[in-house]
Amino acid sequence: MKTMTKERPPSVERLLALAATDARFAGHGTASVTDALRVELSRIRDVWRETGERPDNTTILGNAAELCRARTRPSLSSVINATGVILHTGLGRAVLCDSALRQIRETATGHSNLEIDLDNGERGSRCDHVESRLCDLTGAEAALVVNNDAGAVLLALAATATNREVIVSRGELVEIGGGFRIPEVMAQSGARLVEVGTTNKTRLSDYERAIGPNTAALLTVHPSNFRVVGFTESTELADIVAIAHKHALPVLDDLGSGALVSLQNTAIADEPTVYDRLSAGVDAVMFSGDKLLGGPQAGILIGSKAIIDPMRCHPLARALRCDKLALAALEATLIVYQRGAAWDELPVLRALCRPEQELLASAEGLAEMIGRGGIAAEVRKTEARIGAGSAPGRVLPSFAVAVAHECLGPNEAANLLRHATPPVIARVEDDKLILDVRTLLPGETERVAGIVLEAFIPAKMTRRTRN
Repeated sequence: MKTMTKERPPSVERLLALAATDARFAGHGTASVTDALRVELSRIRDVWRETGERPDNTTILGNAAELCRARTRPSLSSVINATGVILHTGLGRAVLCDSALRQIRETATGHSNLEIDLDNGERGSRCDHVESRLCDLTGAEAALVVNNDAGAVLLALAATATNREVIVSRGELVEIGGGFRIPEVMAQSGARLVEVGTTNKTRLSDYERAIGPNTAALLTVHPSNFRVVGFTESTELADIVAIAHKHALPVLDDLGSGALVSLQNTAIADEPTVYDRLSAGVDAVMFSGDKLLGGPQAGILIGSKAIIDPMRCHPLARALRCDKLALAALEATLIVYQRGAAWDELPVLRALCRPEQELLASAEGLAEMIGRGGIAAEVRKTEARIGAGSAPGRVLPSFAVAVAHECLGPNEAANLLRHATPPVIARVEDDKLILDVRTLLPGETERVAGIVLEAFIPAKMTRRTRN
């Protein structure tokens, strides 16, 4: 309970002397404590001038201590994904597997052989840790890893086509998220864009007519963020490759989603794999590490040595390189694929193929736990999504719990859950708060139920007390 006084606000020096023996300030430096006290004093002085009252010193110190804690509390934290979007860009995309987490910890807590060849003791390449594994899994001759897929596209174009022309279908000039557009990435690389076809139709003859003496490459872009439907026509990738190779030109393919295994037994059965693109004859494929591959953020380039090797020597390769923790996580993830355990161990793939009966049982259990606390909760059939620009327009059957709070609207309820510990990120649909269980990780169903009750019951009781 706050105690008010009519005394003048104390000086910073007086409060610092009191803070020196106050355990709430332990671990916070003098500069941090001083600044927090000044902020709090500034606030209460304004109130004191208007009302003639201010909190007592104990309250002032408590507020300042909370400010110190808030300033040193990480803003980046774990959350629970109940949105039904598996690869949610806002929530960090792919959840890493256990072996990747162990490898990150082992690499981070000591020195590592990041760029040392242990066989001869000489300087090595950081990409050596993953290149052979990527080649083994895809059949590529060479591989390179940078910080993300946009960086991979930028590097590929800069190393292949600076001051020369690159041919792209108008229907593939996409925006790949965050306002980054293929034409703008191309401009930054120094390559000159040559558009062919129309938004909905691009024929093989369009590519052939555009090829000229200054053409450096043909670029194909997987439409990862959208679908053009209706009156459309596109050219088979193998035919584009044939035309390019006829003119001794390479084909660069921005696959984006980066599936390493066939998804034929899932709701996105026609999603192309990296192997599919290489089999069509493309010279280099660029894709993300943190989408359907299920690893850390990374941009992966694979293809022929003739096209990949010049990229290693390009100045952008160093500017865009991955750090050791991303490489550690990526290597561990690739080992999971090499062991044939991807469907069992990678959270992304597990979420993709969870059986409907399992989802229903999870939703029923969650609804029952929430309902026992007096909060209205009902199971409903719903649709989940892949997210992060993977398989746009495709949905996955799912089950969710619709929660109705008698005192709060759905947006207020969603906001309350976002400020819980840990935060639960839900979605609002049909004027209901929706908790989709497809994206809940093992053990999170019970946690979500507890968090919902802890957040909603006090709000319910407060409303009844007021009434």
